[in-house]
Amino acid sequence: MSNKFGWVQVREWVLTIGPPALAVIAAFWIAAQFVGPAPPKQLTIAAASQNSPYWAAAARYQKIFADSGITLNILETKGSMDNLALIRDPASKVDAAFVQGGLAAGEDVAGVSSLGRVFQEPVWIFYQGSQKLEKLTELVGKRVLIGPTGSATAALATRLLTASGVTPTNATLINSELPDYVAALDQNKADAGFLVLAPEARTISRLFDNPKIRLMSVAQAGAYTQRFPFLKSVELREGVVDFARDLPPTDTRMLTTTTALLVRNEVHPALVSLLTQAAIEVHRQPQLNAKGEASAFARTNAFPLVEDQEYPLSTEAQRVYKSGEPFFQRYLPFWLATLADRLAVMLLPLLGILLPVAKFAPALYTWRIRRRIVSWYHELRKVEADIDTSPGPTEIASALTEIDRIETAVNHIPVPLAFANQLYDLRGHIDVVRNRLSTLQRAQP
Repeated sequence: MSNKFGWVQVREWVLTIGPPALAVIAAFWIAAQFVGPAPPKQLTIAAASQNSPYWAAAARYQKIFADSGITLNILETKGSMDNLALIRDPASKVDAAFVQGGLAAGEDVAGVSSLGRVFQEPVWIFYQGSQKLEKLTELVGKRVLIGPTGSATAALATRLLTASGVTPTNATLINSELPDYVAALDQNKADAGFLVLAPEARTISRLFDNPKIRLMSVAQAGAYTQRFPFLKSVELREGVVDFARDLPPTDTRMLTTTTALLVRNEVHPALVSLLTQAAIEVHRQPQLNAKGEASAFARTNAFPLVEDQEYPLSTEAQRVYKSGEPFFQRYLPFWLATLADRLAVMLLPLLGILLPVAKFAPALYTWRIRRRIVSWYHELRKVEADIDTSPGPTEIASALTEIDRIETAVNHIPVPLAFANQLYDLRGHIDVVRNRLSTLQRAQP
């Protein structure tokens, strides 16, 4: 009998929690349809040549990715123009790229998001000759080096010159490789030249070393930053390049462009988050040179910039900038944290069903057990009601038979031990009705 009671108890629990359990399974399956796949184990970033600031930054990212178990592949390119083309090409395998500011004007940027601006690149304008130059408009009629054909430097120089009224119709714009700048200016083959290079670059040092060549102080630098928000105006203080030689010899106003870190929109959010975290860690402190000195343009906590005037800012990057690394990544390894993030999406609807079930299932179970007992009270009341209506000998005999049937059925009701007192109460009440019927039967003539 105890085995039977045990099986019945199990059946009651199954009937009680079975439907909610099916609902939980259905909710779990539906939620699973909205959970993205696990992040891939590698990411490819387009940098530039191996001696460039882009490559150096990517190499530092690479170490941070390795600590999280992700491989960051660094692709060597010719620079920003190549990088922009690669990240926009659906057929390329590039996931992220460094792109110099000012290259996306008027172009479609669909499918690409920015993680912010990660560092600035000075726009150097050197010139030779006795005439002091302070405005780009003064380059009308002159021979101007604008960088290699198809380069980011050429694109930016052309854009600034065009805005200043300097065009191929009123000036000679010369595409030239960077190493040729010094010779071209020194040998009077050019009057001025644009470069976008780090201040530590060898070409910049050679230009400063040549007494015939001077750095332009751009009088309208502030106006250019208003027209072109990706530009910034900085002041290069006297002597900051070389104190011993007093270079530059006077305070010099310059323009700098900011470099965007771009990702494809389809890159896994966990990797976008990790790349943003790497950018924050790498660029919040200026990189020091071999002498332990920072760049003349470096500022602590100046980068990354949580803004971008050319590309939409990634929502995942915004989340990292606002709240820091995701909650689970603060306490768990990267792979486990991303798993927890995915499971959390599935658990939310699950908890929404489990909590009510946990609250109401015991009450429902109790009601189902009590219902077996309470239903026999209805039978007892019916027997008494029939006798009260027709208390004849035949009716009393029939009622006693019915009481015996009820008692036999009640004796076989399987109930848990916790409800045994209610069962015994029912048996006592059955005896009460039987005694009453027996009394009535003896009183019959």
